[in-house]
Amino acid sequence: MDWELMWDSLPKLLAALPVTLELVGGSLLLGAVVAFVTALLRLSGNRVAEILTTAYVFVFRGTPLLVQIFLIYYGLGQFEFVRDSVLWPFLREPMWCAILALTLNTGAYTSEILRGAILSVPLGQVEAARACGMSRALAFRRIVLPVAVRQMLPAYGNEVILMVKASSLASTITLLEVTGLARKIISQSFAVFEIFILAGAIYLLLNFLASRLIKYAEWRLTPYLRARA
Repeated sequence: MDWELMWDSLPKLLAALPVTLELVGGSLLLGAVVAFVTALLRLSGNRVAEILTTAYVFVFRGTPLLVQIFLIYYGLGQFEFVRDSVLWPFLREPMWCAILALTLNTGAYTSEILRGAILSVPLGQVEAARACGMSRALAFRRIVLPVAVRQMLPAYGNEVILMVKASSLASTITLLEVTGLARKIISQSFAVFEIFILAGAIYLLLNFLASRLIKYAEWRLTPYLRARA
């Protein structure tokens, strides 16, 4: 083990941490919006919307994320109408392509988590809200959605951890996030073992912090369970 090389390489890898956080944070934020809209459309009762959203979820859950990244980064530029569109300044940048791929991927998974959580809300709570004079929209906002969010947090925490690890795939399209920079340092030093241990430790720390945040959110959103404990 070359401890001196590891110590010297640590600040370099930490310098790439903002890129990783930008990838993960941007994709999770945009993915949450996509997931919310997708889940509502799947539960809307509109046959066309159900078919389209089901197809989207099936495709992005059933294909590898790496393939999705390659298709977006290398594939979209082959179409002339894409290059001539207003979106091309974004789609030609690896950062935006990676965020788009990660967003669509996590949006598909999270929509299923949210949809399942909404369907698991006891019907009696909805009926009680309706009996109190709430409209469907108000009952959804005040009763269904808060309960669903609390129930989906454990599963969503796993999705957040998966997205932190999945962000490493952005290194395949020239992005110098933690894994990308680690590969660059390895190409110069040939110290595969030491550098990847450092990179793995950084991802482990990020996932530890993410799991603690999800745990804290669960604790904050379930005061009735704390009162029984």
